[in-house]
Amino acid sequence: MRLATLAMIAVLRGSRALTRTVLRAAASTGATQKRVLVPIADGSEEIETCCITDTLVRAGAEVTVASVEATTTCTMSRGLKIVADALVTDLGNDEFDLVALPGGMPGAERLRDSDALDAILRKQDARRAPLAAVCASPAVILKSKGLIDGRQATCYPAPPFVEALGDVSDGAVVRDGHITTSRGPGTSLKFALDLVDQLYGPEKAEELRAQMLVD
Repeated sequence: MRLATLAMIAVLRGSRALTRTVLRAAASTGATQKRVLVPIADGSEEIETCCITDTLVRAGAEVTVASVEATTTCTMSRGLKIVADALVTDLGNDEFDLVALPGGMPGAERLRDSDALDAILRKQDARRAPLAAVCASPAVILKSKGLIDGRQATCYPAPPFVEALGDVSDGAVVRDGHITTSRGPGTSLKFALDLVDQLYGPEKAEELRAQMLVD
């Protein structure tokens, strides 16, 4: 069975052990493994969360989905329950090659209000390591924390988010330095593939784009 298929099964089953097995196999075939953090909360957007996670696992990344809640089980914005791999409060000493924030409301607000996640985001920004956000999160999280001041960015095109962000750039995905932003569920695959491009290069991103039938 192909590694990409095994990786997708691991994500859907929530099996951390199977994910690690698949990633070790990928590493043994020459892939360079990157560490990615995808924080979630009650009310996070499930399509965005799954697109980010699935696509980066397919690329060969070790993706940690981490909850800012008191438990690892989060009820997403449309009622889907996702069991995270860890709690954000346990990851303060870890370093990641990428932190990618899904949107959704009130999930974005709950991510914004997590002190543990705030410390991780500020450390990521200080290192100028890749930091990404989609949907509500560019406005609700990154803008409110001053992490995209002076940078081009986009967000979900609802008036409260557009007003909070201020100057919204055109494009489904906007990359400015180490910060990448995107608009919403419908742009999440392009967003995730852009993150693959940053971590693994354009050839890997194009390979996955073809495999996943992304226009």
